[in-house]
Amino acid sequence: MRVVIVTESFPPDVNGVAHCALQTARHLVRRGHTPLVIAPAVADPAADADAPCAVVRVPSLPLPGYPQVRVALPSRRVAAAIAAHRADLVHLAGPFVLGVRGMTAATRLGIPAVAVYQTDLAGYARTYVGTGEGAAWRRLRAVHGAADRTLAPSSAAVRDLAAHGIGRIRLWGRGVDTARFRPELRDEALRGELAPDGELLVGYVGRLAPEKRVDLLAAAGGLPGIRVVVVGDGPSGSALRAALPGARFLGRRTGDDLARIFASLDVFAHTGPFETFCQTVQEAMASGVPVIAPAAGGPLDLVDHGRTGLLVPPGDPDALREAVAALAAAPELRAAYGSAGRTAVRGRTWEALGDELIGHYLEVLRARTAVAA
Repeated sequence: MRVVIVTESFPPDVNGVAHCALQTARHLVRRGHTPLVIAPAVADPAADADAPCAVVRVPSLPLPGYPQVRVALPSRRVAAAIAAHRADLVHLAGPFVLGVRGMTAATRLGIPAVAVYQTDLAGYARTYVGTGEGAAWRRLRAVHGAADRTLAPSSAAVRDLAAHGIGRIRLWGRGVDTARFRPELRDEALRGELAPDGELLVGYVGRLAPEKRVDLLAAAGGLPGIRVVVVGDGPSGSALRAALPGARFLGRRTGDDLARIFASLDVFAHTGPFETFCQTVQEAMASGVPVIAPAAGGPLDLVDHGRTGLLVPPGDPDALREAVAALAAAPELRAAYGSAGRTAVRGRTWEALGDELIGHYLEVLRARTAVAA
């Protein structure tokens, strides 16, 4: 099968869309298929040296105020690359700008398309500009409505899409690397560096941006015996350092280094209310770390409240602080939640989820063939 993955983001970017697109390309290659990735251009000309397949980069500009995010510019390369690849199917990863062009090209060429919903763009519009939510949903309806199938990562995302008039939805989650993220990587030397007085380590991993609400950790960081650890970068970095003066900021970390940090935490706290999935929650669970997360979006599927972690009202610093205090006072409970979390994600490998995705592709292709016949 020849598949073109049109993605709004791809490594070296570090985010859920980029990571999922990379894992999808890797899995297709492993299964003997021929993928091609189309993504916005990045500053590093050698960025794709380790990519699992060919990558076509489309001219892009950095997003004002958030240069780590690049937005593709109008380009004929998208349609030309899809046609040249002789694609059987187009996979649209988080379609909004580049993905719209990919959908247009697929329609013009008569190629079936699968659109993967990954980003709560309407929620981001509320956060960043206080308006534009309706416009975001209109754009999403246009591209997802034209696709043969939309894949949503969580039950909450399925409900949200359906409520806004988008049909042909199926649930498709995300895999997690349980060989990389594992409890055995807990590093006492690292813990000693981060918490020299034996503090409990409460960590956040992700982008440092307004919609992530990392500032909510200030209340938990004020508890005695608690050290907040923040991993990631983004436009809110400076403001968060001021808001969390006692926290340790480790910057962007990836790979085995990130896995070691995850396993060395005592509690993982995610704070953003707009997650359609939340991959870092899965990575914490795979690392055997109990999770605190908002009772909204993707975490509702991932966190079994009272068994693998705790769900708290979104945007409530007092509830977050109380949850951290409760786990800090109960080491046996932390251990039980962490063990249950590891067990819960053990079967959610990228291999299993990748095969499930290929199953969706094949169903779409069979449906197109039946219509043509």
